[in-house]
Amino acid sequence: MSVEESTKNEDACAQAFEGSPFHAALGRALERRGLSLAQFCPAGDTLTRRVLEEYGAMFVAEGVALPDACVLESEEAVGRFQREAGWRSEDIDGAVVELQGPAMEALLAAREDAAYTGLRVTPRGGSEAGRRSFADSLRLWRSRCDPALEHWCAEGRLDGAEAERLRVLSLREQVSAVLELERGGIFFSKYFDKSILQSVAAPGASQHLAMLAFDVAEFQNARVGALLARHGWFQTVLSDLPHFTYLGLAERDLPSRGLRRVESDGQTFWVPDMESRQ
Repeated sequence: MSVEESTKNEDACAQAFEGSPFHAALGRALERRGLSLAQFCPAGDTLTRRVLEEYGAMFVAEGVALPDACVLESEEAVGRFQREAGWRSEDIDGAVVELQGPAMEALLAAREDAAYTGLRVTPRGGSEAGRRSFADSLRLWRSRCDPALEHWCAEGRLDGAEAERLRVLSLREQVSAVLELERGGIFFSKYFDKSILQSVAAPGASQHLAMLAFDVAEFQNARVGALLARHGWFQTVLSDLPHFTYLGLAERDLPSRGLRRVESDGQTFWVPDMESRQ
């Protein structure tokens, strides 16, 4: 696909988003919190739209604290949100996991139900299964971005000067520049075959920063997924199979919150419905 074709496709996707069920549901959810959709997701802001497409299900959750911005762009902003939201710490299978109180309560209830049926719900990746810091999200971003720059320089698709320019950009500018390169087929995922946002979240965009995400070791067990869903936990990120998001909603209510059901890799996901209904 040429850059011109990619640009036209991006414009069409932006128009579809503005008429989509998720766009409408997000607007209602923000209004209940006293926030403006126009400020939260400005027209033409490609980065915000892409983040919402990949990770936005969290913003229609109920009964929890949610960030006032789509991307928390600094350690200070993340720390302030986490302190104001508060969290609860629990030792789960030897790992200290931290989540917002309602999310932790629901997780512990799910674990209790699982024990009655001989199932387990345990953290994947130790303490990082729950709350993370801005530094954690930045480290994960760089674990994809830096090797990709080296790869594409070696392939002759980027020169050293362009790679160095990208390295020293501000984070928002860097993320935008990476996404622009991906429109031309220069991908930054682990294996350089898809968008970096389908591999790691942009710094400040991870649901783990909001303390509403938990990585489950038993994610491949459909019974575990169904049990977690009964307690308000759902898979919402197509590219991240172990990742569950606390939405605090019953599954039957998810379509009315602008989410659509997707079956992929033997798993059931609920992701933002970005297709226009106009």
